[in-house]
Amino acid sequence: MREFKNHLYEQVARIGKALSSPKRLELIELLCQGEKAVETLAADAEISVKLTSAHLKELRQARLVDCRKDGKYVVYRLADTSVADLWVTLRTESEKRLVELQLALASIVDHPSDLDGLDRLTILKRAAAGELRVLDVRPAEEFASGHLPHAFSLPLAELKKRLAELPIDLPVVAYCRGPFCLMAKDAVALMRKKGYHAVHLTDGVAEWRAHGLPVET
Repeated sequence: MREFKNHLYEQVARIGKALSSPKRLELIELLCQGEKAVETLAADAEISVKLTSAHLKELRQARLVDCRKDGKYVVYRLADTSVADLWVTLRTESEKRLVELQLALASIVDHPSDLDGLDRLTILKRAAAGELRVLDVRPAEEFASGHLPHAFSLPLAELKKRLAELPIDLPVVAYCRGPFCLMAKDAVALMRKKGYHAVHLTDGVAEWRAHGLPVET
């Protein structure tokens, strides 16, 4: 009986082992944005293709990711949206318990009080009514894989030259890949300099979905 119980715990520990690497956690967050080739993941995570492949192998052995061939490329995706939920739960619990993480995250959002009164449902309602603009500053292919309702795609790399596409008299709520992503922070800083009323929503698609809210494709 003891050997059997040990076996059960060992199987669950496989998931914990797969999640024990910071870079594997980052790869999961990147895959929350949609499927990506190994080379794209390596570039986004700023590690070598060889190391990326090794991390993905560990995640695949734990049944957290799947892959497919696309010509000469290998494309990875999350095994299920429940893996994204697991990532959100783990990150949220870490934030609750680790002061160091709380302090680091507090430095990302420059004006947290600007979101007072703008909870998720209010953002959804006001965006539907045309009272504010939800801005997705991730790469266009990530937007195409899934985005917040009523969101407008304007990648950070294109924001400066396309800023005029945003009406300056309409509040802007910008988001990117989640609380650890800095693209929305940079976008808000740029828009504020140009006179826009812009705020930073730390939710990404995974966080939004984990709260039971709809995601569009």
